[in-house]
This record gives sequence, structure tokens and C-alpha cells, in this order.
Amino acid sequence: MADAAVEFLLENLTQLLLHHAHLIIDAKDKVEKLETDLRFFKAFLRDSTKKRKKDNRLRDLVRSIRDVVYEAEDIIDAFVTQAAVAKSRSYFGKAFSSPAKLLDIAGQVESICGKIRDFKGGKDNFDFAILDIGDDGPETALEVPIVRKDNIVGLEDEAEKLIGYLNDKTEQLDVISIIGMPGLGKTTLAAKIFEDPALQFEFPTRIWVYVSQEFTSKNVFLAILKKMITKLSDEMYTRSDVELAQEVASRLKGGKFLIVMDDVWTAQDWDKLKIAFPSNARMGKVLITSRQQEVALAANRNRNPHNMRHLDEAESWLLFQWEVFGKPECPSVLEVSGKLIVEGCHRLPLAIVVIGGILATKFAASDDLSVRRDAWEKVSQSVSVYLKDEDPLKRMEAIIALSYDKLPYHLKECFLYLGMFPEDFEIPVWNLTRMWIAEGLIQPKDGVISIEEIAENYLDELINRNLVRIDKRKANGKVKTCRIHDLLRDFCKTIAGNERENFLQEIKNYGGVFQPLASDISTYRRLCIHSNVVNFLSKRPKGSLVRSFVCFSKEEFDLQNDTISAIPAAFKLLRVLEVKPIRFPKIPGDLYHLVHLRYITLSLNSASNTKPTILPAAFSKLWNIQTLIIDTASRTLEIRADILNMIQLRHLKTNASATLIKPGKASKEGDMLQTLGTISPESCTDALIGKARNLKKLGVRGNLALLMDPKSGSFDSLRKLGSLENLKLINDAFPHPSKLGDLPPSYRFPKKLRSLTLSSTLLDWTDMSILGSLENLLVLKLKDKAFNGRSWEAADAGFRRLEVLHIGHTNLAVWVASGHHFPRLRCLKLRNCENLEGVPIGLADIPTFQELDLFRTEKAAASAKKIHKNRTTNGLTEFKLFIFPPLQNDP
Repeated sequence: MADAAVEFLLENLTQLLLHHAHLIIDAKDKVEKLETDLRFFKAFLRDSTKKRKKDNRLRDLVRSIRDVVYEAEDIIDAFVTQAAVAKSRSYFGKAFSSPAKLLDIAGQVESICGKIRDFKGGKDNFDFAILDIGDDGPETALEVPIVRKDNIVGLEDEAEKLIGYLNDKTEQLDVISIIGMPGLGKTTLAAKIFEDPALQFEFPTRIWVYVSQEFTSKNVFLAILKKMITKLSDEMYTRSDVELAQEVASRLKGGKFLIVMDDVWTAQDWDKLKIAFPSNARMGKVLITSRQQEVALAANRNRNPHNMRHLDEAESWLLFQWEVFGKPECPSVLEVSGKLIVEGCHRLPLAIVVIGGILATKFAASDDLSVRRDAWEKVSQSVSVYLKDEDPLKRMEAIIALSYDKLPYHLKECFLYLGMFPEDFEIPVWNLTRMWIAEGLIQPKDGVISIEEIAENYLDELINRNLVRIDKRKANGKVKTCRIHDLLRDFCKTIAGNERENFLQEIKNYGGVFQPLASDISTYRRLCIHSNVVNFLSKRPKGSLVRSFVCFSKEEFDLQNDTISAIPAAFKLLRVLEVKPIRFPKIPGDLYHLVHLRYITLSLNSASNTKPTILPAAFSKLWNIQTLIIDTASRTLEIRADILNMIQLRHLKTNASATLIKPGKASKEGDMLQTLGTISPESCTDALIGKARNLKKLGVRGNLALLMDPKSGSFDSLRKLGSLENLKLINDAFPHPSKLGDLPPSYRFPKKLRSLTLSSTLLDWTDMSILGSLENLLVLKLKDKAFNGRSWEAADAGFRRLEVLHIGHTNLAVWVASGHHFPRLRCLKLRNCENLEGVPIGLADIPTFQELDLFRTEKAAASAKKIHKNRTTNGLTEFKLFIFPPLQNDP
């Protein structure tokens, strides 16, 4: 943990000395001296990574460095906060009961410098000179991600058996249970069944719900309804558990459905949930995964549970080969040690996958088989040492510990940070990587790669090591959301807890009592709480060292006026504030005193969705903000802070149409801005574009005619954005969107544009030829009547690079096209195109065509099946077809 702490503090001090040196004028020389010492420690920690694993004295020294750095960080952050806020109505006098004087702070910084000098030259300390600091650095270059598919081995017979159960005819609701210890592959087996092509056509309604240990019936029922209703009304969220259960039951009644309830913990949990499933639904199936036999018995006493088996020896070896080599092969020189490693995993799939992740990434780069053989032999010895315990769960924990020990230092804290998210949570990658950056876990490197790309590469490394699994991908193929196995999350929380690394702490409520108590959090550095949040805040917690406060509750909470300041009052040194489920009636004034904030997500209530929510000018006091996310019930957001003067701001996101103040003479250059959206057309001015010239992603929402007007609009300015890759245009002219008119010619669009989204623009299909001329366009999303008209005949020589096409909510009936119109198309998604008579059969001739997804586009389903038959018959490529609802006459 010392490595990242040193690097972050160094970066912090550098920014402080460059931009805010006036705040540390009384201790500037001490801070500069501390920076010099830290640079030495940074080099030392990098060079000693391997040796510290073997030398107890060195490990103790590294822990001491970490503690000293944390102490220095606390002192300097408090010092800066006091100095900054002292210039703002003496807030700090109220914030601390006994604020330290500036000279006292300077003295404490000097004390830290003294400790560092002792480390460097004290006679009683370890002598750095005797170290052979010649071992390889932990990170010489970013690893190229190894693309491996989910390897399902040894489940074919089990899947076939369970699919047989699902095809059984019964006279009542049929509940089938998959039971087994963690790591055996219950969820993997259920997912294999859920995605089975035959079952997709068999069950018109297929829904997957993650239950987990901490759940509420209301959230589970809402999750089911979200899959059945295009958009839930506000009234739906106010209903009771029983009312929601009745709504689910009424929608399932008489239909043919398959519901997967993943990770049900107790029989009592099932009793709370079963009221939503009609017992007389003879065409309904519920598939449960659980660790407990009692759950299966409570759910269905007429059917024995399916108990997951361990892999046999041959299956274990096959899975290992797939994970390490991506194929069922292994060089003979590695086979002996490889089979010893597999034997040590005791035929547990998760253990094999995790160990395979180590070998696939850490030792794959060497072409010298003798070097790899030696490395594998060391791993096999480690496995035998780690896996002495007879308890299978403890053996699994030991495997995870081995994988963690093999991580390079730059990945360890990124991995532990995943413990901040709830169990079975779908983790949004965009947020995760920005939180990593705000925490200082990702450091910039020399070269053209951005810090966000570095963070994405780190995540790819964790995925390739099988410590994180992909949940959903974006249209461009990048990871959109990910998940972490329960056992891996438990490991993160254990290692990162207060008794070990003091890296993070989850606050939980047991029978009305919080653990840890609100009064006992003074030493923690990161807190996460995912239930009973308002109750916890009402106890007025005090965490003077807390840098992150995170809440990903599935339920939303309204803060009352008497508690809106609870967070800034409790946590003075916050860097990360992720509290989207907590709705603030207004922004508390003391929030602006949290000058160390780098990442913030806020949800703001609005008295009316027609009146704008206001983001006050005081927000510009948060000079460290990198990522600002505002969620509001209002259609518009008035930002009165000059975002161009927030010199660290990289990402501004809101679900409303944001109005910005016009850049003035005092406005600075917005070179750091990469994401801006969604803003109003009136705010998308020449002046703004001229200063925010490095934007990569831009969203504009409002009356787009104002943006497109050739005389007064500023659409031509977008051409100046040489780095812009993603553009979203939402024609939200309240109360009813009007026809946009003609699109600008293709040469007026940003040259590097790769992804374009249009919504509610009501364009003519003839304008598609303009979009087809965008030479770098890879992804095109046409949503909510972006185009209007009954027929579209694709023009020649267009869409030469388009890979993904999404069309939604259109009255299109006839679409004429051939394969040569979309020569690189990979994925076609059609949503609510009820009038579309067919998908052009010629698309089946596109060599790259891999996925066709139809949702409520019934008339085109028959043509989609013909395309599927054509693709699979010719064997051109692996092809996926999704149709919802399925054709009723399908088998």
C-alpha cells in the first residue's frame, strides 16, 4: 500500500506547489523538503518490490513508510483545508473543536521529515546500501490484454439435465435449484442455461435477478418489473412490497416464463420472494442458485435439488489449459508442473480459473520454455504450501491469496478497491476507473496514453487474471460493467480491513446496530455503506481521516434539511463522494469547504421538473474536482460556476440539459476537459469549444435547431474538436420535439468522430447518406424517432467502417439494403420497430456480421431467422440471434 500512497502524495504536493503555493506559505520549505524525500522513497519502493516479499525487516520498513506517508498526507491536507477555508468566513473555526495553528502544522511536517531522515540514515534502521536493488521493476510496460472467452468445461451433462427439467410439463409453478459450495460454478451453469438458444425461443419472458445476502424484496420485484416494462413510473417506486409482488404476479400470470434467482441465501429469503410467482403458473419456471440445501427444500419439496459436482481430473486439466493457453493444449515441458498445480486446486473450477489467470498473464510473455518451466515449478510449490488446509473454502481463500501476492504493486490496491462495491453488484467501469484515478491509484505516465486509458488497461489486467469478470460490453467492444465473485470480494474486504491494511471498511447494520459504530470511525480512510444510510448519517459520525465515502444502495433516500450537512460535517478531507442513491433537497453550503474532492456524484431533488436545478457559483471553489456527476429530476441544470476555471476538471456528466455561463476574459483554458454532457445548444458556443478543445465526448440536449442553424448556430465549431470521438445529440424541444430539418453536410462533422447518437430528431431517411459519408464512424445509434418515414433505401458507397447500428422507436416499414452497404457491420440492434416488415436478407452476406438483436420488432422476426439460418448454414462466423418476444410458433 505504501507505493500508491507515496505516488499520490507526490502528485498532490506537485499540484499544490504549482497552483496553490500561497496556501502553504508558512511551511513551503518543509513541504519542498518532504517532496524531495518522497521522490527517493518512490524509487526505493519500486526497486525493492520483489525483495520485500522475502525480507521481514524490509516489509516492516515499507509499513513504516506507509504510516509516515499517511500521516504526512493527513497533516498537509488538513493544513491546506484550514488555509483555504480560513479565507472563506473562518469556516474551519467551526469545523474543528481545536484547530491546529499554522505553525503547529509546519512543526508536524518537520517531524515527518525527521522520521524520513531517520529511515535514510539512522543507525538503528535498515541500511539501504546493502540492498541489491537490481530486480525487475513491477511495471516496465502495460501488458497487452489477452482476450479469452468464458471457458465452460464439465458442465455439458449438468446443463442438459437441467434444461430437461425446464422442458418438463407440470401442473403448477416449477422451481429448480442448483446447490453447491462457492466456486463450483453455480452461476456459470445457470448462465449457460439462461443463454441456451433453444430456451430463448421457448420462454417469451426470461429474467435474471441477482438476489445476494443483503437484499430487499422491493428491489428484487422492481428489478423484475424493469425487465417487463419499458420505463417504470414514479408511482411504481412508491408501492409497497406486497403491491409490487402482486404487479409481478399479474404480469406473469398465464404466461410462459423463466426467472433465474441467483444467490439466494436462506429459506426465509425465498419465503419473502415467492409471493411474486403465481403457484398455479404451470408454464412458469424459476431457477435458483444457492449454497444451502434448505433453500431448495423450501422452494420445491417435489423436486430434488441439483447438487453441483466437482470437476473430474480430465475436466480440471482441460479447463486449466483453456485458461492458460486459450486452447486445449500444453507444451510437454510444462505438463508435469501444470498437472501438479491443477491437483493442488482440488478440482474446484474457481481455483483453477484464478491460478490460470496468474500463469496466463505473469509468465506468458517469455518464449523461453525453460524459463516458464522454472516459474511454473515455483508456482506448483507455492500451491502445495498454500493449500495445506482440508477445508475447501479455506483452500479457495489460499488460492486467492496466492493470486493476490503475484499481483504487481500497481494492481493490488485497484483490486482491493473492488471491496467498496456491494455483493453481486454490477460495477460501472466508467465510474470505477474515475474513482481509481481520484484515489491516486492510477498515476499518469509519459507518452500519448491518457490516465483513463491506463486505468482501463489495469482493469483489463485484472480481468485477464480472472479476478474480475466482464458483465456487459459497450457497442465499441470495451467493458461497460463488470462483477467480482463473492469469495474474491470477501478477500478484498478482509485484506483491506482495519486490522490489516486499513484501506477500506464496510459499514453494516446488524439488528439496528452499526458495525463499526458511527463513533468509532476516526481511524478509517475509506468507508462504504449500502443500506440504512440515512440512519447512519443521523448519528453524526466523525471521520477526520476518511478520504472516500461511497454508497451504492439499491434504494434511494431523501435527506431532510437537518441532515444535508451530515457528510461534509463528518468527513473534512474527502476525495471521493459517490452517493447517487442519496437525494439532496439542496446543496449544503459547507460542501464547498471539501477542497480535496476529486470525484463527486450528487442527486438533487427538484420542486418541479420544469424548473431548473441550480449548481451555485461556489462549486468553483472545489479546485481539485476531476469528475463531477449531477443527477436531477429536473429537465434542466443551470451551472453558475465557471467550469473552465476548475482547472482539474476532466469529466462533467448530467442527465439534464446543462446551461453554462459564457466564457469570459477571466475564464481559463479548459485543456483538461474530456467529457462534457449533456449541455444545452445555447451553451455549445464558439467560445466554449475554443477553450475546451481536447473534448473526446460531447452531449448536447435541447432544441437542436439552435445548434444547427447555419447563421446563428455553432455546429461548425465542432469541427475544431480534433479529439472528439463520441457525439450525442438529443432534440429535446419542450414540450414536443420538432423536426430538425436537414443534417449538416458530412464535412461539418468532427473529423475523428467514431460514435454518433441521435435522438428525437425526426430526420428523413434520405439524410442517412450524409452519416454514411463519415469516414471514421464505427457506432451509430438512432433512438426515439431519430428518423421518420416508412421506407429507407440505403445509398451506395457509405458506412465503409460502421460496425454497430442501433435503430429504436421508428415507424420504418420497408428497409432496402444489401451487404455491400454495410461491409463491416458486426452488430445490428432493432428496438420497438413495430412496423418494420423485415431485416434486409442481404445483410447475411456481410463476413463480419455476428449479432442481430430484435426487441418488440415482431414483423421482422421471420426475416431475422432466415439470416440466422443463412449465417449458421454457411458457417461463415459465430452468429447470435436474439428475438423478444419470440415467435409463438417456435419450438
